[in-house]
Amino acid sequence: MTFGLVETLASCACLLFFGYFLQRTIPGLARLNIPAPVLGGLLAALAIVVARANDWPVATFDTTLQRPLLVAFFTTLGFSASLALLRAGGTQVVVLLALVTGFAIVQNLVGIALALGFGLPPALGVLTGSVTLTGGPATGLAFAPLFEAAGIESAATVAVATAMGGIVLGGLVGGPIGSLLIARHRLRGAEPNAAAKSPTQLSTDLPASEAEPLGEDSLQVHTALKTVAAVLVAMWVGTAISAGITSLGVTLPEYIGAMLAAAILRNIDDRTRWLKLSHTALDLLGAVALSFFLVMALMTLDLTKLASMAGPLIVMLLVQVVLVAMFSLWPVFPLMGRDYDAAVTSGGFLGFMLGTTANAMAVMRTLVERFGAAPRAFLVAPLVGAFFLDFTNALVITAFLNFLK
Repeated sequence: MTFGLVETLASCACLLFFGYFLQRTIPGLARLNIPAPVLGGLLAALAIVVARANDWPVATFDTTLQRPLLVAFFTTLGFSASLALLRAGGTQVVVLLALVTGFAIVQNLVGIALALGFGLPPALGVLTGSVTLTGGPATGLAFAPLFEAAGIESAATVAVATAMGGIVLGGLVGGPIGSLLIARHRLRGAEPNAAAKSPTQLSTDLPASEAEPLGEDSLQVHTALKTVAAVLVAMWVGTAISAGITSLGVTLPEYIGAMLAAAILRNIDDRTRWLKLSHTALDLLGAVALSFFLVMALMTLDLTKLASMAGPLIVMLLVQVVLVAMFSLWPVFPLMGRDYDAAVTSGGFLGFMLGTTANAMAVMRTLVERFGAAPRAFLVAPLVGAFFLDFTNALVITAFLNFLK
């Protein structure tokens, strides 16, 4: 069976919404914050494994759009890199960004040491470090081709397995660590069950990032077209930027140039308001591109290649979990203020250093529902996890890749 481009996209859409159906019907999946595209894509990969084992026909997919979808998603992340947002978050945003970026470096150094201890290539330690734990499945799949070129076989499969393990463990460990800090230091919030804002709401509340209002249908169409045009222009300019950097002998993923171009456009727009970009629309476009990319990438994985590395991967993942937990107790908690908001932020730190920003927000919401509101934590942590961490982590990973080659 050969699926063309349209059939492949339609299959991705069906698997995506099957993932959402599983999230709604299986409560445990919702609590673990496993993304719906990951659920749908992995189920397809498992079905293909079963089909091959029984010599059944296996579909061949047209993945032409996989890389453009990936670059589009990271381009929308580049539009989030606003200096105005960084200033609006105050010194604690800068402190937490420095902590998470520094810890991404530590994750990679520890991963390299563990890989060498198992007699494995050091690049595998980076892949199972900040690439997949800090970055999550999208970053892991984005960098997989570069790690395969560096000698890591089945890098995409290893990346997904590590990212999934991190998401599950981050969701399980973050709450208890935050509760431990709150109980040990006898901390309390002000208002139990206070509603917390999402990263998108935070960005649109700040004057420098005020989204263009969506009113009549014509205005909505204009906003959507302008958003798509801005992303495409950033991707176009980014291609030239990436080519220029690569010509200097630097190894980097193709989306870095697009992220840099988008960040420049964002900060110009913050100062001039010439483009009046809708950051709500950018978030929406990024979510769509990421969802289709994840399903398309995951459903073509060969999961049978993971069996020989299962033991070392489990040990490396457990060591990283212990390391993140220790780091959240010190220095994250004291440097963030040793108060209730700092404890909630420490719980969120485990979420996005082992999984995704969704994990961090889920852990933090669990804590505030039990112990009270933490308004500063819900400003600082989403700004770092959703807007800046992917950007700095990409630079860290690129530096390690070039150091190890």
